[in-house]
Amino acid sequence: MILVLTSDGDDHADRVVKPLTAAGADVVVFDPASYPTAATLEISHSGDGSTGRVLDAGGRRLVLDDLAALWYRRPLSPAAHPRVAARAYVEEECRIMAESLWDSLGCLTVPASRPVIDRAGRKPYQLEQARRLGFELPATLVTTDPESFLDFYDRHEGRVITKPVHGNQPEAGGERFGRFAAPVSTADVAHADALRFCPVIVQAYVPKRVELRVTVVGQEVFAAEIHSQVSNHTRYDWRHYDPGATPIRAHELPEEISVRCTALVERLGLTYGAIDLILTPDGRYVFLEINPNGQFLWIEDATGLPIGAAIGDLLMSGVR
Repeated sequence: MILVLTSDGDDHADRVVKPLTAAGADVVVFDPASYPTAATLEISHSGDGSTGRVLDAGGRRLVLDDLAALWYRRPLSPAAHPRVAARAYVEEECRIMAESLWDSLGCLTVPASRPVIDRAGRKPYQLEQARRLGFELPATLVTTDPESFLDFYDRHEGRVITKPVHGNQPEAGGERFGRFAAPVSTADVAHADALRFCPVIVQAYVPKRVELRVTVVGQEVFAAEIHSQVSNHTRYDWRHYDPGATPIRAHELPEEISVRCTALVERLGLTYGAIDLILTPDGRYVFLEINPNGQFLWIEDATGLPIGAAIGDLLMSGVR
């Protein structure tokens, strides 16, 4: 059996799950947000050393100890019943229970267990692992020191960008806040003293011929080139994606870069990863970051690269 953890209405999961079920695979899709209101999770330890892990949802009781593969796609956190008074306490207890169960399964997990995904998502950690594997990196500074920031800015003649250390983080009140890579403005320089309150990644701007999204699934590599420089909206960060003005095409990586990409995913403890590179005008491949659970449909739909099928094959490899 394959268990897919994700939220309702996940088109990415549907793209993978439907062909698997059509081929006869036993695939269960579960939204952890339904726990504990509409689902039950259970962990047991007997005196003889045996254990049991059970998911009861949708009228089906699933014994998870013999699970073949787990796809930790995009699950939401458990949600307390509306009548529960201590919602924050209950939801945290439920979250820890659910994640403890998923992390203890021991089966093939795509892309990895939650703690491994969290560590792999830390950009300073990614950069160090990529450097050790021989990737070229932009000149980079991670700091809370305003003077170091200003020195870096001057050294690179103001052609620098900033990005967050991790990405989306919860704010007070539970609202999530995130930001994209952006060029440093004169206003940013004027308010450099604010850096002492929160770390930031500062990188020298790297000229781009195209940007690359390299999706690694097990040992398979799917590379796509994003022509971000044809639009001002995507010049600094292609995630301001304009589908009508940003061509995307399949790209053939040099063997050395392809091998390095699979090595990075493996080093981070992942079975899947979406790597962002720059191809410079003079033909150099420069590493930016890796998303341990990055979306893939937009690349697959634009290029025809069979990423979803590769994920399905990877999940089925745990069954065989």
